[in-house]
Amino acid sequence: MAAVIAAGEIGFWVFVVAGLVARYVLRKGRAGLVLLAMTPVVDALVLVGTMIDLSRGGEASGVHGLAAVYLGFSVVFGPAMIRWADERFAYRFAGGPPPRRRPSGGPERVRYEWREWGKCVLACAIAASVLLVLSFVVGSPERTRVLWADGGWLPRLGVVTGIWFVVGPLWTTFSGTEAKDRS
Repeated sequence: MAAVIAAGEIGFWVFVVAGLVARYVLRKGRAGLVLLAMTPVVDALVLVGTMIDLSRGGEASGVHGLAAVYLGFSVVFGPAMIRWADERFAYRFAGGPPPRRRPSGGPERVRYEWREWGKCVLACAIAASVLLVLSFVVGSPERTRVLWADGGWLPRLGVVTGIWFVVGPLWTTFSGTEAKDRS
């Protein structure tokens, strides 16, 4: 399973880079679009591989939980990562405008941090939903306990969401950066 997840991550970036090279370096816009559109297929293949492994009697492990987390974060943050890379390729190879930077302070930065944390919450919700689906695929609570128990992935998702909240939107909102920017 770890190999499936690693192959999924590698495949994601191979399709992104190949799509951008086709689009901007080779000037094959349609081919680039097709290659970029393959990134969600990679996510689906990771999910299918995970379900096949578990439905054939495999016991759920931390790696299966990692596949669910990978899928959740890839679905939510993948488009933004592709946009980030696309802006840089367009600037470098096609004379596009300079890439946007994240806001450095003020209300724009606060909004940015809240939006990114919201994406984290959504990614964790998708991952938790996938964990639930995997539990139904297995059909045995004993075989999926590692996904939900104290050291399992669901509590970890809660910790990630909590830490992101504190160091992201909460810190930015109350750290005084907005007041410093006005002076």
